[in-house]
Amino acid sequence: MAMEQITEGVSSIALNGGGGEAVKKNRIQVSNTKKPLFFYVNLAKRYMQQYNEVELSALGMAIATVVTIAEILKNNGFAAEKKITTSTVGIKDESRGRPVQKAKIEILLGKSEKFDELMAAAAEQADAGATEEEQS
Repeated sequence: MAMEQITEGVSSIALNGGGGEAVKKNRIQVSNTKKPLFFYVNLAKRYMQQYNEVELSALGMAIATVVTIAEILKNNGFAAEKKITTSTVGIKDESRGRPVQKAKIEILLGKSEKFDELMAAAAEQADAGATEEEQS
């Protein structure tokens, strides 16, 4: 799968709370409606391979999805939690035309010690599965 396909729908361009902070290439802004859960899990693994860490970010109702993604990565031995930041951000409510406060979470995950060997094992399994399909 080409990287363009994987990053489609995921914006890594974001300004932190209007602070004008530099754009982070290893940030995944998670939506709980746009993509399936394992799309984000696999994307996070790719980002950790590339950048050694990944920042998962979400607002409001998508916070539960980010926590689930982080827990899947941690429980399967791929990631170690580095930092969790919570805040509120003011967003203009389109229907009412006034600003509303939304909860925000950012979870920074780094590669676990076993990350590379787990990824190698997963790649071997995928290769074995592809070979079996070709033979049948």
